[in-house]
Amino acid sequence: MASHISETNRLTFRETDEAGNPTASYIYSRDVASSITSSKTPAGRVDVISYSSSTSSWSAKPLFSSLSDVFLPSGYPQSVSDDYLRYQIFDSLQAFCSSIAGLLSSRAVLQGVGVGNANASPTSALLLHILQDISGRIATIFFAHRVGTALEPECKTYRLAADVFNDIAMILDCLSPGVPAGAARVVVLSTAGVLRALCGVAGGSSKASLSAHFAKWGNLAELNAKDSSQETVISLFGMLVGSVVISHITSFSTTWLLLLILLALHLSMNYAAVRAVQMTSLNRQRANIAFSALLDSDQSLALYLDLDPGPTPTQTEKEWKFLTPAQVSKHERIFHRDGALQWTQHSSTHTVTHHIGSAQIGVSMSAFLGGSASGTTSFQRTLPLERVATVFADEFYILFLVPLSAAEDNVKWNASILLKRGCVVEHQLKAWAHALLAARVLARLTTGSSVDAVLAVVEGTLHLLNTDARFERYLTGLSGVGWDVDIAALETRGGRRIDV
Repeated sequence: MASHISETNRLTFRETDEAGNPTASYIYSRDVASSITSSKTPAGRVDVISYSSSTSSWSAKPLFSSLSDVFLPSGYPQSVSDDYLRYQIFDSLQAFCSSIAGLLSSRAVLQGVGVGNANASPTSALLLHILQDISGRIATIFFAHRVGTALEPECKTYRLAADVFNDIAMILDCLSPGVPAGAARVVVLSTAGVLRALCGVAGGSSKASLSAHFAKWGNLAELNAKDSSQETVISLFGMLVGSVVISHITSFSTTWLLLLILLALHLSMNYAAVRAVQMTSLNRQRANIAFSALLDSDQSLALYLDLDPGPTPTQTEKEWKFLTPAQVSKHERIFHRDGALQWTQHSSTHTVTHHIGSAQIGVSMSAFLGGSASGTTSFQRTLPLERVATVFADEFYILFLVPLSAAEDNVKWNASILLKRGCVVEHQLKAWAHALLAARVLARLTTGSSVDAVLAVVEGTLHLLNTDARFERYLTGLSGVGWDVDIAALETRGGRRIDV
């Protein structure tokens, strides 16, 4: 006979996985009658309701779940960013193409060093390998020194550049059998080794930055481990397919045709992969796109810029245009001009980008005083440093601009930004936005480029950014739509700091 169970005598424990998906419910029921008649601890019953069981004898869902646990980070998809899966799909496809193309280039290298030739010397092949290794290691040191600071801010650029280096190296490997033995072949293979070493530095470092972007739960180590598992399976599959391909394709023309097709697919997949990434840090290019759209939408600044302020004379903060990382990524170029100041105007039908100059942030004092504009060597010498320092007395940076070209109808401007000791990411972003705004105003002026005129624009635009804590509200709005304004991504070289 079933005993009466009260709702107050029932406990339900709902179990979830890392992503919050329910896996089972445990319902504990206490026997009220036994608890009244017995002085001992009352007995109870636990009923288990599992949500992972299937009603059919066979289901593909457990198989997919098992594969997901093996190859995807724990807690997927909540544990990674939204662009992770799309990037990994294209990244896996490019790895497959690269595996097959690598087998073709390896066969060409073996032919070049004399495999199958009775007159070939193992010692010469070993010496050639040592020379390749030495040149590659030296190139690694110089390349890391030259671009090491830029690898994280420009990780999308260097991720694609790494595969460009690798594909050129494969082409040189396939050319090596046709090059006469001797110094010429040594140069070709050594160049391929150097490019492959550059690929290792650029690819490894940029991929680490991308992994840090994908990991949302602090699961960077696990994400990298699962990524290695994915690459292992794709490479094995590529090697199996490639083994069949190279055994059937032996002619010169067919080999080159297949190689070029694979390399074209390889670069296309890589381009699609990096285009799918929606970085949340504001590097130079993304800062240009985000700030130009924001400054363009601020009607108070539009009045200062002598633009059409629109029908509404007043404007609330909610009407400012904050582009999300996904929106900015659509306008982002993978290979772009470093340090360019570009003003992007967005409309409902199209987007127009105006190149208004360039900027260097974190420059040395000598570079700030010496000037970088051609044909204007006397311009910086008349710079009133005391007045400039007074304007930026309460800021953590100092900004000034000089004309880059002498053409009166289309003057480009070069902005030099000194950073003071103690500046943080917020100050660097403000300095870049200030340089962009000042260059935009100067590009529209027709009153000349005297020191006083430039300084008046610099001072006026700084006042606009400081009025009612406008720039701080800019950063709050950008953070609200997904930007991480605490990541330093504007300096691509080792910067200097000053004390005034």
